[in-house]
Amino acid sequence: MLLTLVPLFDENMAVCAYSFFTQRENYLLNPLLLGTAQFDGASQITGLELIQKMGIDTLSQGKEIFVPITNISIFADITEQCDAPHEKIVLLIDNTIPPIEMYVNRLKELKQQGYKLAIRKLAVSDFENYREVLKLMDYVLLNNRKIAIDKAKIYFGKLFPNISLCAGNIDTMEDFERLKETGGYRFYEGKFYRVPITKGQTDVAPLKGNYIDLLNIVNNPDFELTTAADIISRDTALTIDLLKMVQPLAVNSEITSIRHAAAMLGQRELKKWINTAVANALYADKPNEVTRLSLLRAKFAENLAEAFGLKAQKDELFLMGLFSVLDVILEKPMAEALKVVHVAGEISNALIYRIGALAPVYDFMLQYETANWAEVSRLMLLKNIDMNTVYEAYTSALKWYRTVR
Repeated sequence: MLLTLVPLFDENMAVCAYSFFTQRENYLLNPLLLGTAQFDGASQITGLELIQKMGIDTLSQGKEIFVPITNISIFADITEQCDAPHEKIVLLIDNTIPPIEMYVNRLKELKQQGYKLAIRKLAVSDFENYREVLKLMDYVLLNNRKIAIDKAKIYFGKLFPNISLCAGNIDTMEDFERLKETGGYRFYEGKFYRVPITKGQTDVAPLKGNYIDLLNIVNNPDFELTTAADIISRDTALTIDLLKMVQPLAVNSEITSIRHAAAMLGQRELKKWINTAVANALYADKPNEVTRLSLLRAKFAENLAEAFGLKAQKDELFLMGLFSVLDVILEKPMAEALKVVHVAGEISNALIYRIGALAPVYDFMLQYETANWAEVSRLMLLKNIDMNTVYEAYTSALKWYRTVR
C-alpha cells in the first residue's frame, strides 16, 4: 500500500493529530483493478491495519489519528481490525457516504463504541442535507481553497456548536495567521508550515552558527574525530546524547573522554549521528513537525536509495532529506542556506535546481508526502519500483524516527 501522515496543528503550531492518506493498489501497474476488482478487500481499513501493526505511539506519538473509511468499510468490524484505544481514532468520512438512515444508524453505533467521527469534502450546498450526519460529528474539515470557511464557521457555530472545525489546505503562513486571528478553529492543515523562503530575512543566530560549524566539520571528507569531539564537548545536550549513544559499546571499558567516546563510535557513525542530533538542535525554535519532516525525509530518502539505483549514494540522500527544509530553518532562500553548510554539489543541485542523480528521489518524496498518488504511481511505473519497497521504506523511516526522538 501507499500511505502518508499529514499533520494537523493547533493555533500555537503544535501538532495535535495526524490524518492518514492511503492507497492500497497502484492502478497504473494493475489496470484491471479499475474494474470490479477494485472492491476486493474494501472492508479492510488500510489505516487501521498500520496502526495495529506499528502502534499508535510509533505513528503519532499517541495523538489522535484521522482514518478514512468508505461507504463499504464503514460496516466492517473495526474493533476486530484494530485494538488501539477508540478515543485515539477519528473515523473520517466524506460525501461518498450519503445521509440516509442506514449510514446514520451505523455512525451512531460507531459513536456509541467510543470512536470519534469527522467529515470532509462537503460543499456548502450539502450542509443542510447532511444535518443528521453532522449532529454526530466531532470534527468537520473545511477546504480553505473551495469554500468561504469564515462564513461556514458562523453556520456551524450557530447550528452545531459542539463540532470542532479544521481549516484545511492552508498554503501560506499569512493565511494561517489570518484564520487564527478570526478564531473558532480547532485544527489547521496545509503546507503553510514548510513553505520555502524566497527572500533572505535574517542572519544566522549565534547558537545556530555553532551547530553549523559542527555540520561543516563532519561533512568534510577528511574531518578529524578529535576536532568534532572538542566542539561536542562545549554543548551539554550533545555530550549527553553522545555518551548515551556509545554506552552499549562500552560494556567492557570505561569512557574516559568525549574524544574517546567519538573514537568508539567511529567516523562514519559519528557523522551520521551528528547530522541527526544537530538537526534536532538547529530546528529547536521551529514547529516540531519541521524537525520531524526533515528527519523522516532523510531516512526515507536513504531507504529509497537502492530502489532508485543509488545505493552507493545513500549517505548523500540522507543529507539531502535532512537539509531539504534548511531554507525554512535559516529563513533564507535554499541557495543561500546551502552556502552556509558545505554540502556536496549533488545535494545542492537536487534541492535548488531539481537536477542531477539525487533529484528524482527528492521529487518522489515531495509527491509522496502530499499523497499525490497518481504521480507517485506514475513514477513507480517509470522506475519499475515495487509498491512494497516504497511501503517498507516509509514505515521503516517512521520506526527509525521514533528511536531518535
